[in-house]
Amino acid sequence: MKDELQRLVSPEHNFIQPAVEPLEPDSKTGDLIYENVYNKSGENLASLKPGDGYYLSLAQRGDESSGNGRGKRQRTNSELVSGRQAGAGWGRSAIRWAPMNVPLQRRLQTLLVLLHTLSIAGGLAIFFLLCTIPLLWPILVPYLLYVLMSRAAIDGKLSHRSEWFRNSKIWSLFGSYFPARLHRSQQLEPTRKYIFGYHPHGIISHGAFAAFATEALGFSQLFPGITNSLLTLDANFRVPLYRDYALRMGLASVSRESCENILSKGGPNGEGMGRAITIVIGGARESLDAKPKTLKLVLKRRKGFVKLAIRTGADLVPVLAFGENDLYDQLDTNQHPYVHKGQMLIKKLMGFTVPLFHARGVFNYDVGIMPYRRAIDVVVGRPIPILQSKNPDPAYVDSVHEQYTTELLRLWEDWKDVFARERKGELEIVE
Repeated sequence: MKDELQRLVSPEHNFIQPAVEPLEPDSKTGDLIYENVYNKSGENLASLKPGDGYYLSLAQRGDESSGNGRGKRQRTNSELVSGRQAGAGWGRSAIRWAPMNVPLQRRLQTLLVLLHTLSIAGGLAIFFLLCTIPLLWPILVPYLLYVLMSRAAIDGKLSHRSEWFRNSKIWSLFGSYFPARLHRSQQLEPTRKYIFGYHPHGIISHGAFAAFATEALGFSQLFPGITNSLLTLDANFRVPLYRDYALRMGLASVSRESCENILSKGGPNGEGMGRAITIVIGGARESLDAKPKTLKLVLKRRKGFVKLAIRTGADLVPVLAFGENDLYDQLDTNQHPYVHKGQMLIKKLMGFTVPLFHARGVFNYDVGIMPYRRAIDVVVGRPIPILQSKNPDPAYVDSVHEQYTTELLRLWEDWKDVFARERKGELEIVE
C-alpha cells in the first residue's frame, strides 16, 4: 500500500525514490535521508523520510477537491412516473461536507490543528469561565498577577521549555495534517549561534510552528546540537493559560531584550553558542499579502534583524516556506481599498492587523477558519557568516541585508519548480 501511495504522490512533488542510505535512524521521526530532488544547480535536499501517515495525507488530500453530490436520477421508459428525489438539493449544495467515514487519523489531525488555531481564544475563554467560580479566586488572582509580571518569555533562560512536550507524538498529527516537511540545504555547526528568518508570514504561520516549535518535522535530527526558539509577540505571553502552553513549546518573546538574552546565554560555554531563534520577518504587515499561489515578502526596509545578528554575532539563515500562503483565502484588498486602509490603521495603532481570511471547516471543505490541507515545504538555506560588532556600521548592515536577500532569492529560483509549480507569479520583495 505504501509503495502504491508513493507512486501516486511522488509526481506531485517531483520526488524520486531516495538512493542514499539513511543516517541517524530514529524510530519515532523517521530516517535522515537525502532526497534526489535536484534544482538547477544540481543540488539536493536533506530531509526526514516520512512515515505512512505522510503519504496517506497526500493521497487523501484530493478528497477536498472532489465533490460528493449526485445528479438526478434519469427517468427511464417505464410505467412509473417518479417524483423528485428527496435530498438531491443537498447533494448539489455549494458547501462540500466531509463524509462520515473519514479515517480516525485524519480526524485527530484536524483536532490538533483546530486546538492550536484556537489556542489563544481558548485560553482566554477557559480562564474567564474559571473566574465565574468564586472558590477559585484565591488561586486565579495570584496567577493573573504572576502572568502579568513574569519575565519567563524574555529572560533567555528557557526554563519552562519542555522537550518531552515538543517531542510528543501528537505533533506528528499536526504536521501530517497539511502535510508539512522540513528540508535543509546545508548542515549548521553547533558551535555557532543563528537567527533563522522565516518567510512568508502567511496568516498564522503554521509551517513555522510545525518546523521550529515542535519536533514533528525532525529539526533536532537535521540540525543536531542546536536549540531553536520560535519567537512571537510579547503580548501573547500576557494571555492566561496560553502563555504556559507557549512557554512549554519553547516559544519566546520577539522583543529585542528577549532575542539578545537567548543568544547570549546557555550553550556549552554559557554564551549562547548552539542556540538559535526563528523570527517571522514580514510580521503582521505581510499577512495582508498572504494569498494562495503568490509570494510577496516585506523585506526591503526590514533591517532590525540584521543589526541584531551583528550585535550578537549570530549567523543569518534564510528560510522559505513553500505553501504557507496557500493555507487560507482572504478578502482581496485591491477590490476593497477602504477595508485595507482600516487594516493598516489597526496595524499602526495596535501593532497587529486582522486579515479577513477563511478556508475550510471541521466538517466541510469550504467554510471555516481551519487551514486547507495543502502541502508546506520549509526549506532552510545556507548560513550567512556575521562579524560581531556592538555598534553595527550602516554600510555593513546593508551588505549583509543584500547577501541575505540574494540567498532568499536563490532558494526561490532553485526550488520553485519543485514546490511551487502552480504559482501565479514570481517572488516579490516589497517595502
